[in-house]
Amino acid sequence: MKCVESLVELFAKGGPVMWPILALSIVGAAILFWNMLELKADRRGGKGLVIVSTIITAEPMLGILGTVTGIIKTFSAMNSSAGAVEPLAATAGIGEALITTAAGLVASLILLFPYNVIADKTDAGEEK
Repeated sequence: MKCVESLVELFAKGGPVMWPILALSIVGAAILFWNMLELKADRRGGKGLVIVSTIITAEPMLGILGTVTGIIKTFSAMNSSAGAVEPLAATAGIGEALITTAAGLVASLILLFPYNVIADKTDAGEEK
Protein backbone atom coordinates (compact mmCIF):
# COMPACT_ATOMS: atom_id res chain seq x y z
CA MET A 1 0.00 0.00 0.00
CA LYS A 2 2.92 2.33 0.64
CA CYS A 3 3.81 2.17 -3.06
CA VAL A 4 0.28 3.21 -4.05
CA GLU A 5 0.38 6.06 -1.53
CA SER A 6 3.70 7.20 -2.97
CA LEU A 7 2.29 7.17 -6.51
CA VAL A 8 -0.77 9.15 -5.43
CA GLU A 9 1.48 11.67 -3.68
CA LEU A 10 3.70 11.94 -6.74
CA PHE A 11 0.66 12.36 -8.98
CA ALA A 12 -0.65 15.19 -6.78
CA LYS A 13 2.73 16.94 -6.82
CA GLY A 14 2.70 16.83 -10.61
CA GLY A 15 -0.11 19.37 -10.74
CA PRO A 16 -3.19 19.62 -12.94
CA VAL A 17 -1.47 18.52 -16.18
CA MET A 18 -1.22 15.02 -14.72
CA TRP A 19 -4.97 14.50 -15.21
CA PRO A 20 -4.98 14.70 -19.03
CA ILE A 21 -1.85 12.51 -19.13
CA LEU A 22 -3.68 9.91 -17.01
CA ALA A 23 -6.88 10.14 -19.06
CA LEU A 24 -5.04 9.73 -22.36
CA SER A 25 -3.08 6.79 -20.96
CA ILE A 26 -6.28 5.02 -19.96
CA VAL A 27 -7.87 5.60 -23.38
CA GLY A 28 -4.74 4.46 -25.22
CA ALA A 29 -4.34 1.35 -23.06
CA ALA A 30 -8.01 0.45 -23.55
CA ILE A 31 -7.73 0.73 -27.33
CA LEU A 32 -4.57 -1.36 -27.38
CA PHE A 33 -6.10 -3.98 -25.08
CA TRP A 34 -9.16 -4.21 -27.34
CA ASN A 35 -6.92 -4.65 -30.38
CA MET A 36 -4.93 -7.40 -28.65
CA LEU A 37 -8.18 -9.25 -27.93
CA GLU A 38 -9.25 -8.84 -31.55
CA LEU A 39 -5.95 -10.24 -32.82
CA LYS A 40 -6.07 -13.19 -30.42
CA ALA A 41 -9.53 -14.01 -31.72
CA ASP A 42 -8.13 -14.01 -35.28
CA ARG A 43 -10.06 -10.91 -36.22
CA ARG A 44 -8.43 -8.09 -38.12
CA GLY A 45 -7.98 -5.52 -35.36
CA GLY A 46 -6.37 -2.16 -36.03
CA LYS A 47 -9.30 0.02 -34.97
CA GLY A 48 -8.33 3.20 -33.19
CA LEU A 49 -4.59 2.97 -33.82
CA VAL A 50 -4.53 6.52 -35.19
CA ILE A 51 -5.94 7.68 -31.85
CA VAL A 52 -3.23 5.76 -29.96
CA SER A 53 -0.56 7.22 -32.24
CA THR A 54 -1.88 10.71 -31.47
CA ILE A 55 -1.88 9.95 -27.74
CA ILE A 56 1.72 8.71 -27.93
CA THR A 57 2.66 12.03 -29.54
CA ALA A 58 0.55 14.22 -27.22
CA GLU A 59 1.64 12.83 -23.86
CA PRO A 60 5.24 14.13 -23.98
CA MET A 61 3.88 17.50 -25.13
CA LEU A 62 1.59 17.56 -22.11
CA GLY A 63 4.64 16.76 -19.99
CA ILE A 64 6.40 19.77 -21.47
CA LEU A 65 3.31 21.88 -20.76
CA GLY A 66 3.57 20.76 -17.14
CA THR A 67 7.22 21.75 -17.19
CA VAL A 68 6.31 25.23 -18.37
CA THR A 69 3.57 25.67 -15.77
CA GLY A 70 5.87 24.39 -13.02
CA ILE A 71 8.62 26.84 -14.00
CA ILE A 72 6.05 29.66 -14.13
CA LYS A 73 5.03 28.74 -10.56
CA THR A 74 8.67 28.79 -9.53
CA PHE A 75 9.25 32.27 -10.95
CA SER A 76 5.97 33.53 -9.51
CA ALA A 77 7.00 32.31 -6.06
CA MET A 78 10.38 33.96 -6.46
CA ASN A 79 8.86 37.26 -7.61
CA SER A 80 6.15 37.44 -4.97
CA SER A 81 8.52 37.01 -2.05
CA ALA A 82 9.70 40.65 -2.27
CA GLY A 83 13.33 39.77 -2.74
CA ALA A 84 13.50 36.97 -0.15
CA VAL A 85 13.30 33.75 -2.13
CA GLU A 86 11.76 30.88 -0.20
CA PRO A 87 13.49 27.65 -1.27
CA LEU A 88 10.43 25.45 -0.63
CA ALA A 89 8.24 27.59 -2.89
CA ALA A 90 10.83 27.44 -5.66
CA THR A 91 11.40 23.70 -5.38
CA ALA A 92 7.68 22.88 -5.51
CA GLY A 93 7.39 24.38 -8.99
CA ILE A 94 10.56 22.68 -10.18
CA GLY A 95 9.32 19.38 -8.75
CA GLU A 96 6.04 19.77 -10.63
CA ALA A 97 7.98 20.48 -13.81
CA LEU A 98 10.11 17.37 -13.51
CA ILE A 99 7.25 15.08 -12.48
CA THR A 100 5.03 16.04 -15.42
CA THR A 101 7.90 15.71 -17.89
CA ALA A 102 8.68 12.23 -16.61
CA ALA A 103 5.01 11.24 -16.52
CA GLY A 104 4.44 12.31 -20.13
CA LEU A 105 7.49 10.43 -21.34
CA VAL A 106 6.79 7.25 -19.34
CA ALA A 107 3.12 7.18 -20.33
CA SER A 108 4.05 7.56 -23.99
CA LEU A 109 6.73 4.87 -23.85
CA ILE A 110 4.39 2.40 -22.15
CA LEU A 111 1.94 2.73 -25.07
CA LEU A 112 4.58 2.89 -27.78
CA PHE A 113 5.85 -0.68 -27.68
CA PRO A 114 2.49 -2.51 -27.73
CA TYR A 115 1.26 -0.02 -30.34
CA ASN A 116 4.15 -0.94 -32.65
CA VAL A 117 3.53 -4.68 -32.21
CA ILE A 118 -0.18 -4.32 -32.96
CA ALA A 119 0.42 -1.94 -35.87
CA ASP A 120 2.87 -4.45 -37.35
CA LYS A 121 0.29 -7.24 -37.12
CA THR A 122 -2.48 -5.13 -38.66
CA ASP A 123 -1.18 -4.01 -42.05
CA ALA A 124 1.29 -1.40 -40.70
CA GLY A 125 -1.34 0.28 -38.53
CA GLU A 126 -3.64 1.43 -41.32
CA GLU A 127 -7.18 2.12 -40.16
CA LYS A 128 -9.71 -0.49 -41.27
